[in-house]
Amino acid sequence: MKRSGSDPTAAVVFDVFGTLLDVTASVEPARAALGGDAERLGELWRRKQLELSWLRSLMGAYRDFDALTADALGWAMAAMRVAEPGLAEVLLEGWRHLPAFADAAPTLDALRAGGLRLAVLSNGTAATLQTALTSAGLRDRLDLVLSVEPAGIFKPAAAVYRLATAALELPAARIAFVSANYWDAHAAAWNGFRSIRVDRSGLPEEPLPGCPAHRVGALAELPPLLLR
Repeated sequence: MKRSGSDPTAAVVFDVFGTLLDVTASVEPARAALGGDAERLGELWRRKQLELSWLRSLMGAYRDFDALTADALGWAMAAMRVAEPGLAEVLLEGWRHLPAFADAAPTLDALRAGGLRLAVLSNGTAATLQTALTSAGLRDRLDLVLSVEPAGIFKPAAAVYRLATAALELPAARIAFVSANYWDAHAAAWNGFRSIRVDRSGLPEEPLPGCPAHRVGALAELPPLLLR
């Protein structure tokens, strides 16, 4: 399907963790050791990871996402009284090798075949993004891999989204921004992008500024939406 000449979208920028890569799989390498506590630990870890990114951004106390992810895991393990030797290292290595959602690669292939430039913009460090996206089989499908590192602050700070417009040399209005993190999708809309929220859980609208232009239930819905 070819895009019409009136469609202003020239590029698509994706969030990575939770959007292209399945963060719920972060505990899989240690499931045997964690047993029934695996999901709870994964939830606490992810929640604390995001909380630390927001709080450090507000405090002006940037710490890269690799270190912050380790900090969050240490807190979650302490909160759950999990102290098995070597377990943190196993989990952190698993974080660097998360699987892609099943529809991620086909979606990227379809969008690229349709003439769109593809990029990611993530809180992750440049090194970890390269490792994670390569491990998941997605790196070669992307034109640009953008980390928040040059901005020294995390999403949803406006400075982060400007990294995408600068790197792509496009106005925000010509870029579709795709995220499964509601706060990310809202912030992208607030910053002028054609924001698309991937809502895999059917959650209600969030009371935040910036209204995503579209809501989809899966990445596979993007090609028909963006290539018309």
